[in-house]
Amino acid sequence: MSLSPFASAVVHARRATVPQTFDVQPTGHALGADIVGLDLRQPLQPATIAALQQAWNQHLVLRFRGQQSLSEQDHIRFSAYFGPLDQRPISAQALHASTQALPRELVVISNVVQDGQPLGGLGDGESVWHADMTYQPVPPKAALLLAREVPAQGGNTHFANMYAAFDTLPPDLKAQALQYDCVHDASRNSAGQLRLGFKDTTDPRETVGAVHPLARVNPATGKHSLYLGRRRGAYVRGLTVAESEALLNALWAHATQSQFAWAQAWQVGDLVAWDNRVTLHRRDAFDPRARRYMQRTQVSE
Repeated sequence: MSLSPFASAVVHARRATVPQTFDVQPTGHALGADIVGLDLRQPLQPATIAALQQAWNQHLVLRFRGQQSLSEQDHIRFSAYFGPLDQRPISAQALHASTQALPRELVVISNVVQDGQPLGGLGDGESVWHADMTYQPVPPKAALLLAREVPAQGGNTHFANMYAAFDTLPPDLKAQALQYDCVHDASRNSAGQLRLGFKDTTDPRETVGAVHPLARVNPATGKHSLYLGRRRGAYVRGLTVAESEALLNALWAHATQSQFAWAQAWQVGDLVAWDNRVTLHRRDAFDPRARRYMQRTQVSE
């Protein structure tokens, strides 16, 4: 079934005589679609899972609204339909005991402090455009983020379509993206904080992290996308620092144009799943006095 990016589609998955039916309602932007009509608290049939994966491959970001009653185990079970899940490190301590007691497949993203200890990480600041953990040789395939508490204003998450960014590159930039590899900086997280054990350097030739092509093929679709990871500290191998900076500046300026993006304005109960291989994302700042509490699963490559 062809799921037009600008028209709703009804997907039927049947097992015996019991159908599981859902609507795909695209945002009308460069990516993103709402999935309507599924009860994620119930086990899904294989055909339903396959249809969801098809929709995900096409729209890159899927949103499931009204999931307030989704339990932690429901969240984990649903996420695992799309691949094995990563577990948060045992060393992720200094978090509140209630967070440490959660299943290890769940990571808390929050600015809330309770009993003097944070409930989660990444706080309340503004996050720059990035893909998750591309400093690793095998970065995660996807993430599914569930909103438990959200601020009244701010804290929106923006997503950008890296298929569209690659397809619309000027010929000279496209040729360079296909030619070169880039070192992805492992020293800082997506909030710009220096990780323990890493040296702070301003020379990109000293960047430590995994090496990936600037453009790569998604094995799920066979299509090329830009693969930029995170800007700070990135270095294009085989070029001078000036040449590397100029190329990365041009690619980032192109990839983060508004025509490739869509903004998710969070509501309590939103579950948003994004393909980390072919998107970038960033979060708006919000009032640090407001509570934001999200639970996240991460699908391995």
